[in-house]
Amino acid sequence: MQIVSGHHSEIWSIDVDPDEKYLVSGSADPELRFYMIKHDLADGKSLPDKTESDVDNGKASAQNKWEVLKHYGEIQRQIKDRVATVRFNKSGNLLACQVAGKIVEIFRVLDESESRRKAKRRVNRKKEKKASKGAGEAAENGTIENEVGNDITVTVPDIFKHVQTLRASKKICSISFSPITSRSSLATLALSLNNNLLEVYSIESTSTTKLSAIELQGHRSDVRSVTLSSDNTLLMSTSHSTVKIWNPSTGSCLRTIDSGFGLCGLFVPGNKYAVVGTKGGTLEIIDVRNGTCMEVVEAHGSSVQSIAATADGFVTGSADHEIKFWEYQTTQNPSQDSKRLTVSPVRNSRMNGDVLVVAVSPEGKYIAVALIDNTVKVFFMDSLKFFLSLYGHMLPVLCMDISSDGDLIVTGSADKNLKIWGLDFGDCHKSLFAHANSVMAVKFVRNTHYMFSVGKDRLVKYWDADKFELLLTLEGHHSEVWCLAVSNRGDFLVTGSHDRSIRRWDRTEEPFFIEEEKEKRLEEMFEADIGNAFENRYVPKEELPEEGAVALAGKKTQETVNATDSIIEALDMADEELKRLAEYEEEKSKGKVADFRPNILMLGLSPPDYVLRALSNVDTNDLEQTLLALPFSDALKILSYLKDWASLPDKVELVCRVATVLLQIHHNQLVSTVAARPVLTLLKDVLHARVKECKDTLGFNLAAMDHLKQLMAAKSDALFQDAKAKVLEIRSKYSKRTEARVEPKEERRKKKKQKKIDNGHVWS
Repeated sequence: MQIVSGHHSEIWSIDVDPDEKYLVSGSADPELRFYMIKHDLADGKSLPDKTESDVDNGKASAQNKWEVLKHYGEIQRQIKDRVATVRFNKSGNLLACQVAGKIVEIFRVLDESESRRKAKRRVNRKKEKKASKGAGEAAENGTIENEVGNDITVTVPDIFKHVQTLRASKKICSISFSPITSRSSLATLALSLNNNLLEVYSIESTSTTKLSAIELQGHRSDVRSVTLSSDNTLLMSTSHSTVKIWNPSTGSCLRTIDSGFGLCGLFVPGNKYAVVGTKGGTLEIIDVRNGTCMEVVEAHGSSVQSIAATADGFVTGSADHEIKFWEYQTTQNPSQDSKRLTVSPVRNSRMNGDVLVVAVSPEGKYIAVALIDNTVKVFFMDSLKFFLSLYGHMLPVLCMDISSDGDLIVTGSADKNLKIWGLDFGDCHKSLFAHANSVMAVKFVRNTHYMFSVGKDRLVKYWDADKFELLLTLEGHHSEVWCLAVSNRGDFLVTGSHDRSIRRWDRTEEPFFIEEEKEKRLEEMFEADIGNAFENRYVPKEELPEEGAVALAGKKTQETVNATDSIIEALDMADEELKRLAEYEEEKSKGKVADFRPNILMLGLSPPDYVLRALSNVDTNDLEQTLLALPFSDALKILSYLKDWASLPDKVELVCRVATVLLQIHHNQLVSTVAARPVLTLLKDVLHARVKECKDTLGFNLAAMDHLKQLMAAKSDALFQDAKAKVLEIRSKYSKRTEARVEPKEERRKKKKQKKIDNGHVWS
């Protein structure tokens, strides 16, 4: 209906007030542009009759006919950053303009009486300014001012008044007005900030007041580890600056403790204390009840990558090539008359490279260490004697876990694969392509061989490690998933992500079927692949077809693939039937007469008719894409059947379309294939003859129908039966008159000059 221009840069946001009077648009320009909305055109009402001026200005009236938005004016913004969002509040008396930064500009929308008073004051100020320039000019302007005063024009700055500027603590991601406003304020505005904060402000006539902020719930950065307590009543999560204790059942944050960059965590038996390993190489002892960090222990020379519980303490692995065993101790608190928990190293072992993950078998017999050289070393826990080396990953192992019975160990790597190993001999049972990106965490469900894995592809996956099958795929995170924790009973799991969210996934009683899930995943994969062009090296590759050129229409869909499969199946069945017929004829010629039993699946049709039936069932719009997916050998079989099908009058059009598409797709191969030449030569003669017969039949029928139409018109007594002929006759008369009136310019000039000469007004 209309294309509105005027902005000099990209338009980032538009909004319409609740009364639908104004539309505002914001861009990187230093002003906001406003448009008036014409409701008579938007509602589809009839237009007024054209006046003579409209007829004279046909082009202008044609443009105004569909003009719904009319430019009203601009107002200058105080902040020069580009506009991110413009929003009216629910009542329409405020307009918020959020820029790409920390600032929101608030404009008040004045009503009609206030805007007219403001416009009148503006005009009066203009009068006074002009009057001060001189008495002579003032007298002259008095007449003009009286005229202007009678009809004051209200402009955009008269309606939209800048009230105040709101500045947030961090960069603003989005804004929203509250639909409910208290009586003491104009509106309530909520801001979402890029550090995962929500702030709510009360906008008053002269100032803004910060009402509240949601800042304790949720992390301000990536959630790097999640750990459940032994009774599943507490959840600990770590990030770059805080440790949070949660109630996993209600989702409420119980404690927030300042800390270093936590990479891993562990609840101490009893769930009163927790240990956090940080990027700085320290261990932080957390008092869960008081929500305080009691002690920071210098543990490693580099980041503590992993921590695992043992029978009498825990073991840590670090990027300083060492694993250390720790035990719990209690010491007297000097400030209070009480005891507190501390840890002390018992022994350590040096590895050949950075330690990425450590895992301890449930019975405490083995310890597995993943190194940066893509291998996993398994040692005896008591003597640290080497037992097994698990190698096969192409990239470093980022996570691993050992099953409750100690039979299996699963490793996840940056090469996107999960590998399931036997812990008795170290043999690889299965390698699974698990995720579309690095596998970041993997955990067994307790007392089972089921396991969960998460990766950078934002997905959570549920596996059967005995049957090596993917059971479920869970979607929900908006960014990479870093960590995973599974409850003791396996009834829920918790994941932490780069999107700063912690999600809980509950097991339901609803049954699911593996075959259905497989089919669903295959359909999703296929639908995701639909947009990709079907690759065929024999199709001429043209990036953009020329204007007017004929190209293959349609799109690859599930229906076209099913149609291709049905055609291939029909061709195979027809080939088998033809072979059986040939064998029957051969036996019959030898005198071995036996009854021939046709294939009941062919519904009593001959082989060519059965293939034609499958081809005819394809939707007309999907025919090109269906034939495009056929192999060249099957395309040759269809070409051999076209000669028989061309004898059917109602199938000539289908035969011609099939022949044209197959020739276009397989042209290069058909030219170079000797066996295809006799078929093409025969089709050339047959198809041309059949098309000519159809054309003659159609022409004869059209002529007969036209003759019948003339006979019916001659017998009819209806008025205006010769209306068409009369209209053509009248048009020809008017065209002749118009041609007679329009004379060449030179002829008119000559006639005018001759007339002057005849009247004696021109002398030599």
